Amino acid sequence: MKKALDLEISDVLLSKLPARIALHYSILPLAQENSSLKLAVPHDLPHETKEELKVILGKNLEFCPYPRRELEALISKLYGVGADTIEVLTQEKEDESESGDFELIDQDQNQKATVIRLVNELLLDALKERASDVHIEPFEKSFRIRYRVDGLLQEPRVAEKIRLLAPSLISRIKIMASLDISEKRLPQDGRIKIKRAGGALDLRVSVLPSSAGEAIVIRILKSLELLELGELGFGQEAILEIKASLKKPHGMILVTGPTGSGKTTTLYASLKELNTLERKIITIEDPIEYKLPGIIQMQANPKIGFTFAKALRSMLRHDPDCLMVGEIRDQETAEIAIRSALTGHLVLSTLHTNNAPSAVTRLLDMGIEPYLVSSSVEAVLAQRLIRKVCPPCEQCHHTGFFGRTVVYELMTLTETIKQMVLDRKSASLIRRQASQEGMISLWDEGMKKVKKGLTTIDEIKRMV
Repeated sequence: MKKALDLEISDVLLSKLPARIALHYSILPLAQENSSLKLAVPHDLPHETKEELKVILGKNLEFCPYPRRELEALISKLYGVGADTIEVLTQEKEDESESGDFELIDQDQNQKATVIRLVNELLLDALKERASDVHIEPFEKSFRIRYRVDGLLQEPRVAEKIRLLAPSLISRIKIMASLDISEKRLPQDGRIKIKRAGGALDLRVSVLPSSAGEAIVIRILKSLELLELGELGFGQEAILEIKASLKKPHGMILVTGPTGSGKTTTLYASLKELNTLERKIITIEDPIEYKLPGIIQMQANPKIGFTFAKALRSMLRHDPDCLMVGEIRDQETAEIAIRSALTGHLVLSTLHTNNAPSAVTRLLDMGIEPYLVSSSVEAVLAQRLIRKVCPPCEQCHHTGFFGRTVVYELMTLTETIKQMVLDRKSASLIRRQASQEGMISLWDEGMKKVKKGLTTIDEIKRMV
């Protein structure tokens, strides 16, 4: 028997059967000749339902049975996200009807087709696809939705008519995020908190005015389980070096890399290692992505003047043993963090640099004196997230990748490297010295994972 997943059905043929009927009855059109229509139907479709379909469609029907589960998956894929909702809404738009009140609930097939349901279906589909971000992008003659999955953007199938609903869709999301729907000239940022059966979600919404309309990016922050250092993909030797740095009573440990490289996850795995009854730990973050019992977590809010630097000053009055600063963004924050590391505190933070040696030169470029950097920084960990290969399967949608792991380089500041920092040596010279002392580069660590069959050379070239 031919599997439903092997069926090839043209868009022209799909247009012969309304999405709401296809989804409701779990059926697909296979071929049409004059007044006859060949349908793929579930094995267990009752005889009464077949007779009902003949009346609804007004055609002579030929029924071809397929496994229900595979058929339903294919219907959803072919018609696209929220196809039945879009179909009803665009019809109502043509009829100049109004949609219902806004309310955020889980997907309900019996719910009336409204923009609320369309947004719900979009978010639920993004979650199903493991998306970290949803990009909603208007153009002059089209409207595009994309998901970022495992670090790469991909485009789900969505009915073309969704462009007619773009203003309503964008307004709904802005209302959910408590943004000003009348303001279309300035960027806006907001948040949406969702409680649903699968757990709590925190959505960060960013609206950007463009020449073709407002573009929106929704970052999906899930309530994630904290992992151990050994579960992130670090080698045993690197774990021992990181733990050795964490055991020091004071100093600074930096994690570097681009946005989305897993820096916060690594920091929290480190905090989990440090979190004991004998230590007081305070963090300042923007946003707070993980909840860790036993530590005090603060949310930065620049709009009211609660910056990283101001928070750091307050944190020092609370007798902490360990501080975590979400990101060192400016000279003031860097100076306070470094002086905290020099006065008996262990400080963990992040920087945006391409590699480990560049982190110390970046601090110098920010105006920090070399003697402060060499005296405070104990170790720098640079990392990237790379996609892991998997056999062709339904989970990875035949991309060959599923999930991600870390590649990294760890530089501990030895006496030689500290002297090079004092002498303001370049990052390339510091890298050369670190390599001579045993630091494995991002590229070499990546090639180790290629040899183990965990990833591909092209993936390492893309990320490192």
